[in-house]
Amino acid sequence: MKKIGIAMVLALGLALAACGGGSSTGPANISGNWTATLMNTDGTPALSFTTSLTQGSGTATVTGTNLSFNPSTPCFTSGGSQTGTFLLSGNVNGMPTGVFQLTITSATPPGNTLTLQGTVTNNTIAGTWTLSGVTSGCTGTGNFTFTKM
Repeated sequence: MKKIGIAMVLALGLALAACGGGSSTGPANISGNWTATLMNTDGTPALSFTTSLTQGSGTATVTGTNLSFNPSTPCFTSGGSQTGTFLLSGNVNGMPTGVFQLTITSATPPGNTLTLQGTVTNNTIAGTWTLSGVTSGCTGTGNFTFTKM
């Protein structure tokens, strides 16, 4: 009888562990299509763009493609590169949380760099941005919101 009781307790423990082992439902990452709204420090709109982000499997590396500014900006007229990092700190129901950094470097005209640093919560990234460049008017700083579409 004692052995049956021990076996039942172990079976119940395994069943409970399988049911309530956490809220994660799969690997969380930030891959997908995103839209960004950048505001100047005085609260006026600065830039807006869309991009497709891809997080490397099992890595913190993020790359971007299909960058499109709307409206267009003389700071980023064509081409360029997007690289960054995402350090996952949590995964709640498949939604990532963590620290995000993305750097966009212009190809034409060369020498302009937009850096975003923020925190990921669910399908939103919020933080600060800095634009430095050689093209007239291509400098600034402020806050941004990046939303997964």
